[in-house]
Amino acid sequence: MLRVILLIGALAVSPVAHAAGGGGEKLPNEHWSFEGPFGTYDRGALQRGYQIYSQVCSACHSMKYLSYRNLSALGYSPDEVKAIASQYTIIDGPDDEGEMFERPGKPSDRFKAPYANDNAAKYVNNGALPPDLSLITKARPNGANYVYGLLTGYEDHAPEGEELATGQYWNKYMDGHKIAMAPPLADEVVAYEDGSATTLDQYARDVTQFLTWAAEPEMEVRKRTGIKVLLFLSIFAFIMWRVKKKIWKNVKY
Repeated sequence: MLRVILLIGALAVSPVAHAAGGGGEKLPNEHWSFEGPFGTYDRGALQRGYQIYSQVCSACHSMKYLSYRNLSALGYSPDEVKAIASQYTIIDGPDDEGEMFERPGKPSDRFKAPYANDNAAKYVNNGALPPDLSLITKARPNGANYVYGLLTGYEDHAPEGEELATGQYWNKYMDGHKIAMAPPLADEVVAYEDGSATTLDQYARDVTQFLTWAAEPEMEVRKRTGIKVLLFLSIFAFIMWRVKKKIWKNVKY
């Protein structure tokens, strides 16, 4: 019974573990506030991470599974969410005359994609299709450390004996080390209003936290539910043990 309880609790509070992919250096093993059975998201980091995404990453990468109203989970008020959504121009329609039209974004709208379609994205990026980031930390083994490592793993030059084609960059954590994405972050490229450090490391941590939340927004609820289930099963097992002792107390073996 104890083994069953521990197994159910572990499955309830922990996502499936993945090994790091091969081909690059071993990924950094960073500490994240959302790790472990009691882990939670840092709301400040989530808002800073969204700022990094909106000001840097969104120029190339979509997040098609998120709506602007989802940002309320980051601590934004309804008015703030409306203001964020209204900054974007959305193509809607058709109208009564059968024509498409433009309007300001609404909280119910999905995040606006940077390109009209995949072909347009490939054309602008030399044939490479920037991946959608909605589920990136779930789609990659050791997702959070993968994203953090990729953002911090760029090196100025390829090692001796290695050649980079035009539009390629050397990243020590990338499988094969060669990547078509230019280094997206550097120190002091985004100003934080809360006084947090404006360093590459801080940017990478914040956007990693945001992307992890985007891929698993229900994580905190799932963990709380898992802990409650574990406690319930523990109490239930104890009660059943006491009932069994009472029923069989007069039976001689």
